[in-house]
Amino acid sequence: MAATLPVPIEFSLPEGWRSVDPDEIGTPDAAFVALNPVTAKNGFTANISITGEVRENPDLAEIGDEAVEHLRVAGAQGVQLGRRNEVGSPESPGLTQAVKLTVLLNGAPADLVQFQVFMAMRDQRDQHRSAVLHVVLSALLEDQFEYVIDDFQKFLATIEPEKTTR
Repeated sequence: MAATLPVPIEFSLPEGWRSVDPDEIGTPDAAFVALNPVTAKNGFTANISITGEVRENPDLAEIGDEAVEHLRVAGAQGVQLGRRNEVGSPESPGLTQAVKLTVLLNGAPADLVQFQVFMAMRDQRDQHRSAVLHVVLSALLEDQFEYVIDDFQKFLATIEPEKTTR
């Protein structure tokens, strides 16, 4: 069963992307997954996933380290952390990091890159608690990443807390 996010958000997918049920593609820990069907190659399609959690006084670098370690534990080979940047503001901090890894696709090794973004949204009632969104672009390094990174940047710019109407 697909996960839920700790905070309601809204966003817009770039043209050409389509949302899919996380359960149908074997990612039940994700609350949201989108694929770019044009990029399908060798059994892999560039995708965006969103997961989330609630943390007390979150350390985004620590959360980023945990995400890298999770890839290793899940069986990815050659996991390498690349560039990491703090983004956002003290009220709405974020962290971006690039991770290169090798996975088996149809029995052959393939180099993937994940561009991982961690966004903290403080609880308005308890400033020590934050919802942390994990927004991840996964793409084949050679064939897909350059094609989809601009779309991912546009997608990130649309993510915001859901507007409530009274």
